[in-house]
Amino acid sequence: MTTPVHSRPISERIDWLMELSRNHSASFSSPESQLARQRYLAEHNTLIIAMKCMDGRIHLPHVTRTPMGIIQPFRNLGGIFNLGWPYLGDLLADTVQSAVNAGRRVLIIITYHYSSGAKERGCAGFNCDREAARAHALGIRRQVETLFGGGHQTVYPLVCGFETDEDALVLNGRDDSFLDLSTIAPTAGDEMESRIAALYPDMPAPVQRDLLPLVKGNIQHIAEIRKSDRELNIEHREWVICIGRGFDFLHVPNLALIIGPFSPDLSHPIRQAAAIIKANMASGRVPDDGFLLLSSAPYQEPGAQKARATLKSSFLSEFAANVIKQEFPELAELMVTRSAILNWPERRLEVQPAKPESEHGNRVS
Repeated sequence: MTTPVHSRPISERIDWLMELSRNHSASFSSPESQLARQRYLAEHNTLIIAMKCMDGRIHLPHVTRTPMGIIQPFRNLGGIFNLGWPYLGDLLADTVQSAVNAGRRVLIIITYHYSSGAKERGCAGFNCDREAARAHALGIRRQVETLFGGGHQTVYPLVCGFETDEDALVLNGRDDSFLDLSTIAPTAGDEMESRIAALYPDMPAPVQRDLLPLVKGNIQHIAEIRKSDRELNIEHREWVICIGRGFDFLHVPNLALIIGPFSPDLSHPIRQAAAIIKANMASGRVPDDGFLLLSSAPYQEPGAQKARATLKSSFLSEFAANVIKQEFPELAELMVTRSAILNWPERRLEVQPAKPESEHGNRVS
């Protein structure tokens, strides 16, 4: 019987993780995948941005049957964002402006997640409080409207619940109206165009057209989930803390805690993540022989951009390592650090050479 990944020695877990990233890059960069993305974008040119929790279950391309690379993710611990954060606000504004310059509209999907079967399988960032998570998402929608206007003709903010037991999307309209896709029969796909138009009467027709494949894909995905007998993975078994951007390959439940480089106070989510890792070790959910701190920064082109990503990733790694050393000195002894950069066009993770120190503890690379 194969030993589950979360129970293996730390060196084997890290090797498995690196193989996962290589497989993701190979799949993303394959001719078939590249052509599929090009064909999809030729038919549906709305830029789709997803603001979501770091939880590996929140895998929108998978649950909507959308080609990888179409939905641009912004991921953070707890799905907690504030568009007043300088870096996040600038990054989102630049992303939107680039799309508009190319003649594209933008759909920003703001997610919150929960479990219908058990409250404790909800979002830990909001203490599994579904309404608190939804209220936060609605707050982000108001911020998007402040930044880009309330007319919604160019940038459309859409609040979307994600029920993790069945991977079902719940489209939130105005005035507490919603459309729970778990209640739609797979044979009712032809009705969805009119139902989306009714739920979002102010959504431009091209955006409705480009939302429709995600909706139909999710309805079909839910039907497949109901035929399967999958484990719901209740226990927290995270053994990786990720900080930065470029972790699309980590869509595996209960594996990693991903901290986007967005908040002005990064030390707070780092402490939260370290506390979760410590609790996982203390309870025996993961071995206490080590955990991985992985930093990443993406780059588009070689040269100065790649060098900047290398410096950024190194800074994030050292910053996070120092916070953990100060707040959790015993846990820091079990920390294995890796600093990486991500070749964005190929989604290829390039891990920087580790400094020649001991196998465990206080290793900052």
